[in-house]
Formats: sequence, structure tokens, C-alpha cells
Amino acid sequence: MIKLLSHLSHVRLATHDVEGTTRFYEDQVGVRTIHTDDEGAVYLRTWGDYYQYSLVLEHGDEPSLVSMAWRTTSAEALDEAARRIEAAGITGTWKDSSFGHGRSYTFTGPYGHTMELFWDVDKYQGEGELRSIYPDRPERRSRHAVAPRQLDHVTIAASDVVGFATWYRDVLGFRIMAHTVLEHANINVFSVLTTNEKSHDLGVVLDSSQRPGRVNHFAYWVDTREDLLQAADILMENGTPIEYGPSIHGIGEQNFLYFRDPSSMRVEVNTGGYRNYVPDWEPNTWTPSQGSNNFYRNSQMPMSMTECFPPDAKPSATEEGVLPGTEEDLLNPYNKHGLG
Repeated sequence: MIKLLSHLSHVRLATHDVEGTTRFYEDQVGVRTIHTDDEGAVYLRTWGDYYQYSLVLEHGDEPSLVSMAWRTTSAEALDEAARRIEAAGITGTWKDSSFGHGRSYTFTGPYGHTMELFWDVDKYQGEGELRSIYPDRPERRSRHAVAPRQLDHVTIAASDVVGFATWYRDVLGFRIMAHTVLEHANINVFSVLTTNEKSHDLGVVLDSSQRPGRVNHFAYWVDTREDLLQAADILMENGTPIEYGPSIHGIGEQNFLYFRDPSSMRVEVNTGGYRNYVPDWEPNTWTPSQGSNNFYRNSQMPMSMTECFPPDAKPSATEEGVLPGTEEDLLNPYNKHGLG
């Protein structure tokens, strides 16, 4: 298989309050609005985005992932990706262009997640006071708020972790990098996939809800662990509590912290980790007790981290104060060691 996808380009999220959520990302996360379209969707960029933007906020009744976008490796790879998707029984739609990029193919995968693929793109180059003194940087470094350099990954939720990972591997060429399986049952509760040398730019957690297409979080990248610790400080000083972290994941070995935006969407900031260039890599299987999420194996992840978006249509067992045996088996390992 030729290499089809190069990297995650942007995510599009729904929020009930576009204005308030945009202000949060500008003031506390430190990204910058670059465009607002005729429908009121807001396009935001980090200082290190090579393209025009990496986050789009649009109006919706619930927090959710509207779509995730990947750039292909070539125009030919875009056509080949579309051909393989349709050969797998899914029909997508072509669009001539959108703000920031050219012709694209959008489809909804077998587990309800919408993905946009494109090749032609508008590169960004800051001008005036935004221009960097370093030629390789699209914009001068920002020190405002968290000031992430770039978008890092998105982690979705699916009813079948293995099925999701296998479909995206077989159809689009994602590399499966690692799994987490429960000690006491042969249940895969987490997997990570990548299109490049990172440990992952796509994660998938087990979803016991009845709603397809849900998301657990998306993540920004900062350059150093000191940047990440400063981000935690900045967020808390400005009234945004940390949901989990700072700590280090076992899978991928990234430093991390998680918080929520005003819509309740979970955002991760991470840094560090290893790079993997092995073309025939075989994914290792971790158990929670090995520290798949918590490298140090010494802290409990809050149960709130199991929440995905949009919320389940029905009250969950935890909300009703009852945990049936099967669901308790799934959630307890998360509470001990966490999601990736």
C-alpha cells in the first residue's frame, strides 16, 4: 500500500456558545482567530500551524466532534484513499474547496466519525509583527497563555476498539502502535494509531454508549515539559481546573495534562514521547497495571475522564449511582490507570 495520509491537519468541534468558547481558546489556550465564515464558524490557529488553522468552532446544541481532517501525501493519494474507502462500502462526498484548502473528500466511517481528506492547502506565512526571524517558522513564537505550537492528536470513542483500529489500518494505512487490554478479561479498551513517526495522532477508547461518532478529547503540543507545567499554572491561575495530570503516559511516553473548555469538551496538552520509524512495527499489548496511561503507576485517574462527547443519550449507570457488573469491569481499570 502506498502511504496515503501524512498527518492530522485540523479538528472541527461543535459548541453551544461559539463566542464564549472562542474567547476561552484565545485568552487561556493562546490560539488566535484567523477567519469567521458566513455561517459563524470560527477558525483558530496556533503559532506553529504551517497551514491556516487547526481548530474550527461551529454552533451545535451539544459538544461534539464534527469532523477531523487529514492531509494526504499527494493528489494521487487523495484519489486512492477515496477509492479504497468506497471499495470498503462507504460513500463519501467531494467538495471543490473550503477555507484554507482545496478539493477534499469527506466520509463518515463505520463507527460514526466524519473524516475529511485533502491535498491542496494554503500555507501560512506571518507578516509584519507576526513574521518570525526564523525562516522555517510560519509565525513568530507566542508566549501568550498556554501557547501551543501545534495540534497533536484526537482520541475518539468507539464500540469496538479493535474493529475501529483494523478498519483504519486496512483502508487508510494507519499504523497500529499499541493496545491496552484488561488483565481479567480479553477486552481491548484503548488503542493508538499513527500516520507518521509519532506514537499516535489518532486514539480510540472503548465506548459503551449507544451513540456513534463520539470523541474523548483532542490534544495540543508544546515544546517542553517546562512549557506544559507552566500551562497548568496559567490555566489554574485563570480559573480553569486541571482534570488530570500533569503526569506521563506509559504508551507513547508523553507528558500530559487535561482540562475542559466552556462547552465541557476535554482538551489535552502534551509534550515529549518517543518517535518510531520502524516500518514493520508490531503493536505491543499493555495492561492497565503496567502503566499504559500512568507511567509511574501511582495515581488514580478521575472517573470524569471516561466521559465522551456528545453525552450519552441515556443517563449512564454511574449517573444513576449503580454500576452493573459488566460496566464496572470496564470502568475500574480506567479509574486505576486511565485512558490514553
